[in-house]
Amino acid sequence: MKITIDTDKQNIIDEESGEMTALYSTEGFELISDIWLKVGWNEKYVYTFSWLGRPVIQLPEDMIRAQEVIFRIKPDVIIETGVAHGGSLIFNASLLKAMDIEGRVIGIDIEIRPHNRKAIKEHFLFPYITLIEGSSTAPEIVAQVKSLVKPNETVLVILDSNHSYDHVLEELEAYHDLVSRNSYIVATDGSMRVLHDVPRGEKEWLTDNPANAAEDFAKTHPEFVIEQPAWDFNESALSRNITHWTSAWLRRK
Repeated sequence: MKITIDTDKQNIIDEESGEMTALYSTEGFELISDIWLKVGWNEKYVYTFSWLGRPVIQLPEDMIRAQEVIFRIKPDVIIETGVAHGGSLIFNASLLKAMDIEGRVIGIDIEIRPHNRKAIKEHFLFPYITLIEGSSTAPEIVAQVKSLVKPNETVLVILDSNHSYDHVLEELEAYHDLVSRNSYIVATDGSMRVLHDVPRGEKEWLTDNPANAAEDFAKTHPEFVIEQPAWDFNESALSRNITHWTSAWLRRK
């Protein structure tokens, strides 16, 4: 794609097709946002944030949209594969505390580095958190996670570990039966398929990504539907998330 942004004439011109889009329009915003998303990811924009003292490697919009869903469904248990620095666990735990829910966040990672484990355990929100080290798809780890969920609890699952197609599909198969009705299993970072051509990207990501895994999972599991959660507040003409979580939200009907 080759475009020209003309701020004087207030339009965006596709130099290949000659198509013109009004700069100050929903379509213009979405076009620029798609490019911004790619450049921002390449420049590690998501590596510049923290939540209550812990690094959180997420796009702020994705965090706010997740907060809207968590407030709406009020889960008793949030299961998250992928721990890293623990920022997402702390974020989710802080929401449970703010809502006065006696819930818990279960974080699973194949390796929880000692300095990260120490920082998470010393955090004032650690009482809300359970850490499990091991492969998220290993049968014994899946069994351990399931043993921590009580009958009739409302469960939300967020998949944010190994983002390969095969691994995400395995995680979806392993954890989907824990998801409550009208709750979600979220396959994050499907934007990999549009990041395959940036300098830090990999060409294999065009097909080897979580979005493709989620879409294929939905085809064989009719009890789930890929559905962007509705925005709780919107006084604009916009309706599409600016997100790294492409085709991520699988809602259990």
